[in-house]
Amino acid sequence: THSNKSNSAMIHNVDLHAVWGQGGGAEATVTPPGESKSFVFKAMNPGLYVYHCATPVIPQHISSGMYGLILIEPAGGLPKVDREFYVMQGDIYATGSGNHKEFDMERMLAEDPTHVVMNGSAAALAANPMKAKVGENVRIFFGVGGPNLTSAFHAIGTIFDKVFPEGALDHVHNNVQTTVVPPGGATMVEMKLRVPAKYILVDHALGRLMKGNVAIIVAEGDHVPEIFREGKLK
Repeated sequence: THSNKSNSAMIHNVDLHAVWGQGGGAEATVTPPGESKSFVFKAMNPGLYVYHCATPVIPQHISSGMYGLILIEPAGGLPKVDREFYVMQGDIYATGSGNHKEFDMERMLAEDPTHVVMNGSAAALAANPMKAKVGENVRIFFGVGGPNLTSAFHAIGTIFDKVFPEGALDHVHNNVQTTVVPPGGATMVEMKLRVPAKYILVDHALGRLMKGNVAIIVAEGDHVPEIFREGKLK
């Protein structure tokens, strides 16, 4: 069921990339303010998928944060890990001064965002970092809402033990430094946090770091000098 609040100023809907059907459900969920629309679908393809608003102007709605992830688990579910995190990247095109800004269509068409964010706000997951402990296995569900930019997803200070490229859960890459995620795409990564550190998640197109694209996982625990220590080799 897709609901549009009564104080909404526009019609909205939802296109789920996991759905077989017209517009991924977009046509069935065209919802005026104050109404709800429903449809039923069979989840047939395991994977990690993006969903987003598909009301024109579509990239404006997506840039406003109308996107997310849907996980279709395989039969029997996913292997257990210690922690799971949800992170999505998006690009924002704003104009004006003060706290309230308008959408900048020209910048969007030029693919020149004012902000590149994770979970909807510049550096939100740096000011409020995710928490874990040394020795824990962590799974990140990562997606790119867009509407325009492809992400070179990278974690500074670690290596992804497993990457499930393009959200395909039956296909795994091991020991990956950076994985490419297109707009409207997703990936699942797993890693064991072997030493205490602030693991910094970025798009390795690092100019975007200056536009707010950063998140942090703080891993707390005892130092492991056989893996990392300061000083010279003895």
